[in-house]
Amino acid sequence: MTFLEKLLNACRAHKSLLCIGLDPDPLLMPGVDILEFNKAIVDATSDLVCAYKPNLAFYEAMGVEGLTTLKKTVQYIPGDVPVIGDAKRGDIGSTAKAYARALFEVFGFDAATVNPYLGRDSVEPFLEYSDKGVFILARTSNPGSADFQGMTFSGGRALFEWVALKAKEWNTRGNVGLVVGATYPQELKTLRGICPNMPILIPGVGAQGGDLASAVRFGVDDRGEKAIISSSRQIIYASRDKDYAQAARRVAMQLRDEINVYIEKGTHSC
Repeated sequence: MTFLEKLLNACRAHKSLLCIGLDPDPLLMPGVDILEFNKAIVDATSDLVCAYKPNLAFYEAMGVEGLTTLKKTVQYIPGDVPVIGDAKRGDIGSTAKAYARALFEVFGFDAATVNPYLGRDSVEPFLEYSDKGVFILARTSNPGSADFQGMTFSGGRALFEWVALKAKEWNTRGNVGLVVGATYPQELKTLRGICPNMPILIPGVGAQGGDLASAVRFGVDDRGEKAIISSSRQIIYASRDKDYAQAARRVAMQLRDEINVYIEKGTHSC
């Protein structure tokens, strides 16, 4: 089964475009073990999501123990829910090949985020895994993304548009997607127009201030699918007490249901 097939199956089974970022920060967590924390969040929310997205930085910061926790977390997530490794990797071909092997074979992610700054040869080792998803950074959710991504070049197109055009060109195996922040709804609309059939990973809803209604309206395809709307802190830190898992479920359900209301208003239902 390919990543896209797995994603659509989860979307339809759970009636959800919601992705939860599993980004453990000991300063924000209740006093529990990180693996225990992740397992409790997954147990409480796995029927409400289309995907999970661990950001590798939070695990790498804890050293070898953190990487072990990451692998055990990926293994714990139910097999019918895809897991996106938010690694933002991008390097010369030989190094990219090692990164791809680590993410897809060692950790077992179904998809990964990739930085295209070094060009096609830095992305190709990921693309060669035809059953895996490769999400190329196009318009990221952070304010500083405008420093480069918003620069305009020949033909009046911004850099993020050229990235999307290249991603479309590279999508010969049908496994490419884009990362587009919910904090830039007009750019999201533009990029959905350029890549009408690709999955789009949309971070920035919740703590980063992205507008959910716009993320849904401009992010979904013409079937009301292929948008992966990601929220992390808003859900996993909904409570910093012992009821954190129950609180996470409440917020996740509210977000999932709100997304579905916007889908029903604007497009076909997922």
